[in-house]
Amino acid sequence: MRKFIAEQAGMLNVPLYVFRLFAPTTLLFAALGSLNEACLAGGSANPQTNNALLPIRVQKDGHYLETADGRPFFWLGDTAWQLIDGTTREQCSYYLHARAAQGFTVVQTAVLAEFDGLNQPSVLGERPFFDNDPMRPNDRYFERVVEIVDQAASVGLYVALLPTWGDKLTAPWGAGPRVFRKDNLPVARAYANYLGLKLRGRSNVVWMLGGDRPAQLDGSKPDQWPHPVASAAGFSVDYDWTPIWREIAAGLADGTGATPVCLYHPQGGDQTTSVMMPNESWLSINGMQSGHGGGHDLPVWNWIARDFALVPAKPTLDLEPNYEDHPYNPWPAWDPATGYFRDYDVRKQTYRSVFAGACGVTYGHHAVWQFAGSRKEVINHADRDWTDALYRPGARQMRFLRQLIESRPFFSRIPDQSLIVGDAGNGGLHLQAARDREGTYAFVYFPINDQSATIALAKLNARHVRVWWYDPRTGVGKLMGEFAGGRQREFRSPPEGPDWVLVLDDADKKYAPPGLEAIGY
Repeated sequence: MRKFIAEQAGMLNVPLYVFRLFAPTTLLFAALGSLNEACLAGGSANPQTNNALLPIRVQKDGHYLETADGRPFFWLGDTAWQLIDGTTREQCSYYLHARAAQGFTVVQTAVLAEFDGLNQPSVLGERPFFDNDPMRPNDRYFERVVEIVDQAASVGLYVALLPTWGDKLTAPWGAGPRVFRKDNLPVARAYANYLGLKLRGRSNVVWMLGGDRPAQLDGSKPDQWPHPVASAAGFSVDYDWTPIWREIAAGLADGTGATPVCLYHPQGGDQTTSVMMPNESWLSINGMQSGHGGGHDLPVWNWIARDFALVPAKPTLDLEPNYEDHPYNPWPAWDPATGYFRDYDVRKQTYRSVFAGACGVTYGHHAVWQFAGSRKEVINHADRDWTDALYRPGARQMRFLRQLIESRPFFSRIPDQSLIVGDAGNGGLHLQAARDREGTYAFVYFPINDQSATIALAKLNARHVRVWWYDPRTGVGKLMGEFAGGRQREFRSPPEGPDWVLVLDDADKKYAPPGLEAIGY
């Protein structure tokens, strides 16, 4: 056991005593006292020494992201909403090292946390504001935000930082309190300016507004959620919080001294940012939340395809698909007979959204986002603690999606359902296809085993097509052979599984096996 623990700590590139924090014995906590000072010492205000990651930006064609030197950037996010508020320094360090080792590129977290994050002190005993006044920030709380951003950079992670969870302003529901309102817009801008100044020069920060709330209410649908709770809270049927978010975006630009990369994290459903706020100049990337309340196999691929077709182009992605080990539709009450979303559900939604044209995708685990454990009450029937959840199958498998995308030409990838001859299927049977503009490769996601589909090989610019079956559970491609191009051919997914990716390559390109090595740029 001692050797195993040492090996695992080495894989994660963390000190052995940090890894042992999560071994199954409480006696090991006594060995961690000195780590607090080390973590504090590492949190310098100098971005030149602590934040070496290149900033990310929208690539010139508009659909994907790149780093400042023009290299592809695949958004593989993880939801860690309560990271700032809900973890000790040791726990935060362990989490960041683990996710970096698993191939994630972005961590999504909130500065002003949900669940009474203004009134309840953080795990470190700090509240963000004095007397809940955003004009009186507690520097000790916000210095911890800077420390976390710098530590994330040190392990190669970007941070999608929510200045506030949505219940602090757009709250038809939630604890709030609503400290940002349309009658105090300068307060929202001043707070964002303060936060931007704190993080000025941190090149691994992108900004995510929203926080699981709508930017506005759709007055044409007064009977749909969240109208009933919004009405009860005193909001009109067409209430619009966008002016507040606009001021927050402007304050971030003031404070950072740059034009920030901004997203918006909406509530679950098909009201994506491209629908809610199509003309907001500060919004760099469109987003959506297919979520956990609409059942299995929500057609997120249709929402992504809609966004991909917009002119001018803007990157888009699902910022919150169904979480691994999240109870199936637990609102207003959960029926345990419906079970949980598992890794298979995660793979179906993530692969199909990316193949539909997304610039990446965010994974989430129901125990990890809340950092569920013995310290606080579990939210919404989490079935394990967060340290166990870090290594669930879906979390370990997400890197294989990233590796697949990066192993073929990146910026030329386009969705193309015409590769599939006939009906592509619906729901759990829906096949999703992508290829590059030059026709040198194609991907087709098959959601079940023993599923047949006829593929139009003529969509590839190839005399001979090399065919692989890529296993999204292991990241291994199995070569099936070469076939003549320019014709239709039926393919059947392997009998085990359930799900597979059909990879079609122009044989003359001599691409490496899918997922094995990134294309150089």
